[in-house]
Amino acid sequence: MAAGSRGDPPQHVKPTTSRCIAVEGCAHGDLDNIYATLQYLEHTNNIKIELLICCGDFQAVRNEDDLESLSCPPKYRAMNSFWKYYSGAEIAPFPTLFVGGNHEASNYLWELYYGGFVAPNIYFLGFAGVVQFGGIRIGGLSGIYKDHDFRKGHFERAPYNEDNIKSVYHVRQYDVLKLMEVTGAIDIFVSHDWPRGITKYGDAQQLLRQKPHFQQDIETNQLGSKAGEQLLHALKPLYWFSAHLHTKFSALVPHPDGHHPTKFLALDKCLPRRNFLQVIDIPGGAGPLEFRYDEEWLAITRAYHSFLPLHETPAQIGGMQAVDLMAHRHWVEKRLAEKGYAIPTEFHMTAPAYSPNSARHRGGLSPRHMRNPQTEAFLQLLELPYLLDCKTAPPIPLGVDMIPFHLCTSWLVTGDPNEIPLEDDKDDSQDMLDNVNGLEESSGLEFNDPNEIVLEDEDNDQHHST
Repeated sequence: MAAGSRGDPPQHVKPTTSRCIAVEGCAHGDLDNIYATLQYLEHTNNIKIELLICCGDFQAVRNEDDLESLSCPPKYRAMNSFWKYYSGAEIAPFPTLFVGGNHEASNYLWELYYGGFVAPNIYFLGFAGVVQFGGIRIGGLSGIYKDHDFRKGHFERAPYNEDNIKSVYHVRQYDVLKLMEVTGAIDIFVSHDWPRGITKYGDAQQLLRQKPHFQQDIETNQLGSKAGEQLLHALKPLYWFSAHLHTKFSALVPHPDGHHPTKFLALDKCLPRRNFLQVIDIPGGAGPLEFRYDEEWLAITRAYHSFLPLHETPAQIGGMQAVDLMAHRHWVEKRLAEKGYAIPTEFHMTAPAYSPNSARHRGGLSPRHMRNPQTEAFLQLLELPYLLDCKTAPPIPLGVDMIPFHLCTSWLVTGDPNEIPLEDDKDDSQDMLDNVNGLEESSGLEFNDPNEIVLEDEDNDQHHST
């Protein structure tokens, strides 16, 4: 059997310290305003923010050619401010971690499938991943869930057509199965879309007052990700942060066997008068304030690397015998003892940065796949071959064990959850303020209040259901 059993829930050790972490909903490339708002909070409230977590739609757009890989109507394609941090013109003032959403420069994120720095001090968690920062263990899943693409491999390659520019960010079963193998306690889990069924544990009526068109999806249990739902109840993280639906929603999810409940929080996108940002004290250890490899996750990555599906047909991952993860875990422990746990911060640009002083152009370069030096170094660390530019799935080597049978869940195919386009709040986008004071005063953001992440009605101990 695979190492670890789902019958033994991960246990959280009571921490002796805490970390001040900012959580942001949909970034939409507006890093200048997000960072400036956090700096304003630090100054006016005498706090020190140690990490920023963004819950998708980050839009790491390096240049105008990257806009061709951004899934949204052309009128919403804009350079925004990420390019400044990519080029080195600006440096992120806070360590930043993010997962991908459904409006991303997908060609760039594919270069860093396993995770990596998209710019100095800005770390992409990968299509699925687990890392540690300051003694806090953070897991995450990029993209949004769609039934019709879930079982497929990662077949999309830039330049994208009108179909695979969307499917490239759809969650894949392979990545979920890897996360399902995590047995150690997760402090924070980050996703873009919400776990399915989360509204049962929060104030659904208040949500419907804000978003009445969600009612049918809530009643039919179609709102949110089925994959996220399974991960929520399997991993049982202390906190789960999401975005995507452009509204704030909090919930408290109980777990059986006396396990600590999960505090869920979804936030809005970066606009005035919107709840897009919250600063929270997260219980954690005393580890260094740097991104560090997670032993268990590297073992899982190494064990299942040869099964990475790269074709469009449904991946054949069922009915296979178990992987001996413990052998990979021992190998990783020895390797990290030699090489170190800190994730290398050396950053390499793999495409030219946007220059506002140059003549405007778009489409001059096809966003073809580039081998990112960070990804190559990561695979060399684990002594694994590079597969991301393969057009078909690699053969499974003889003697390699298969993906565990107990992970091959039957996923019931039902209707797709709502996919939230950029234009859903197009009137609000006209109100974006250019200065940080306007954003801070009108955003409704709150800070250093752990109770804000739980149900707002403190007198009601019953979970709301629909």
